[in-house]
Amino acid sequence: MTTESASTMTATDTQPFEGDTIHQGPVQLVPSTIPANLNGGSTLKSAGHVIVDSLVAHGVERTYVVPGESFLDVLDGLHGSDIDTVVCRHEGGAAYMAEADGKMNQRPGVAMVTRGPGAANAHVGLHTAWQDSTPMLLFVGLIPFAHRDREAFQEFDIKAWFDTGAKRVMVLDHAERASEIVAEAMFASMSGRPGPVVVGLPEDIIRQQVDPALHPTIPVATGGMSTPDAEALAAALANSSKPLFVTGGNDWSQEAAHQLTEWLEKHHIPAAAEWRTQGTVPFDSPSYVGPIGYGRPRPTYDLLEETDLLVFVGTVPGDVITDGFVCRQDWNKKNFLVTIDPSLRGRSGPVSRQIVAKPDAFVRDLVEIDLPMKEEWKAWTARMRAEQTSFASLPPVTPCEGPARMDTLMANLVPRLPEDAMVTFGAGEHTNWAHRYFPTRRYASMISARNGSMGYSIPSAIAASLASPQRRVVTIAGDGEFLMNGQELATAAQYGATPLIIVMDNQEYGTIRTHQERHYPSRVSGTQLKNPDFGLMAQAFGGFGVTVTQDKDVPAALDAALQAIDQGGVFALIHLIVEQRVKAY
Repeated sequence: MTTESASTMTATDTQPFEGDTIHQGPVQLVPSTIPANLNGGSTLKSAGHVIVDSLVAHGVERTYVVPGESFLDVLDGLHGSDIDTVVCRHEGGAAYMAEADGKMNQRPGVAMVTRGPGAANAHVGLHTAWQDSTPMLLFVGLIPFAHRDREAFQEFDIKAWFDTGAKRVMVLDHAERASEIVAEAMFASMSGRPGPVVVGLPEDIIRQQVDPALHPTIPVATGGMSTPDAEALAAALANSSKPLFVTGGNDWSQEAAHQLTEWLEKHHIPAAAEWRTQGTVPFDSPSYVGPIGYGRPRPTYDLLEETDLLVFVGTVPGDVITDGFVCRQDWNKKNFLVTIDPSLRGRSGPVSRQIVAKPDAFVRDLVEIDLPMKEEWKAWTARMRAEQTSFASLPPVTPCEGPARMDTLMANLVPRLPEDAMVTFGAGEHTNWAHRYFPTRRYASMISARNGSMGYSIPSAIAASLASPQRRVVTIAGDGEFLMNGQELATAAQYGATPLIIVMDNQEYGTIRTHQERHYPSRVSGTQLKNPDFGLMAQAFGGFGVTVTQDKDVPAALDAALQAIDQGGVFALIHLIVEQRVKAY
């Protein structure tokens, strides 16, 4: 759509947004506090208030905000609304919280930031949502319409910045379409392969008065197995001696995860988890055989080549699963890919058949397929399950002499976790303790950044704790990763989030050091860190904090931290100073 043709649109036009900017003449503003009448007595509202009403109608429970003068009318609409407004300390933290919120639900998480610098800071969360296929909305306040293209204060080109990293970029230039643009953004974020959508809000446009009637929600297609799909999958399974399911993505419900687990267990078929998505098939299930991704235990890596039928559900065999497009590339291999994305973006290797369905729709149809159980399936699954059980067996609970150890902390923590405990983390070698030992027993019990983004641990833990205050939320952060968004502890204290935070401090960027030693041995450069006392830092923010240097002090520190959460109602941080070069596996 050209600018000229767009300028002729009237208030009744309903053309769908395609990221185009719609221009109009000078705006006559009416203060948002002065009601007017329209259509026989309907009270006018500002477009900013209508946006909030539309978010409420779409089921949004909270929004993560760093305020700016560019979207004051939306902030005013949030005042007294049913949406909890979580004020964050940095736009990167706010965007991460919204992205984590999107992972825990089948609707987008919502962040709101201001123009220019604020939008730039939020970009990291947008990239995470893009690569992790997470539904997310990022609302960005913009300069006034009348100031556009004059290099006004904090002006930037929202489409040029975000077009390649978002599913859609929309700009509200017709105030009367405020509710429509929310409905379109929600639909775009959830339909097909989920992902982030950016909505620009010019500050003068959102103050305009409009009819408050809300646009209805737009239904999202879920797909499903056709009869030929079901017949092809049943035949492939019947001819398979070593089938393997791989679950992944963020588009599941707990009910679908439970039904899939029951079906797999009934047929003695194994399932692995895509990197950092453990819990869809529970940790304790006899069908669960471990994670597949960077730093994977060797048996599950070999599993990809050994299996004669791979069924990916909710994800595709991409870069990380295939170890850099190396594993499972033989086009004679059988791969069934279950994804709602018809483009198969990110896929590598063979495709025997694509089933266009979201996980819930696929599982709904899968459970209708009843196959005779093969003894070879039973033996195959039992072998892989035994290897996973051995891999996940906890280390000794008794502390050792000498420096603090993550093994001791996990050995003492895991037995005290409730059934619905959840873990969050960002990126780094410290995450492997969670991959190996944390008992993920339900969907959305592992929330992480699969794009390898650092700084995610604290924001995601806060979002998880606010969304599920009744659950035990644990986050494992590295020392370098923690300081990238550690300031959000202030947000945790302000809103009563109560995660247990483990900071594994080995005084280095450990993952990079590992690669460095592999390619440039004995030439350590640019990876070493000097850190403050994180325990005191936690106390300064209003939580419980303790620093542990000796392994013998680990159990008592854990006891005190859990007591502070359960009885004191505050977040708790254990600063664990460990030796360098000690790994989970």
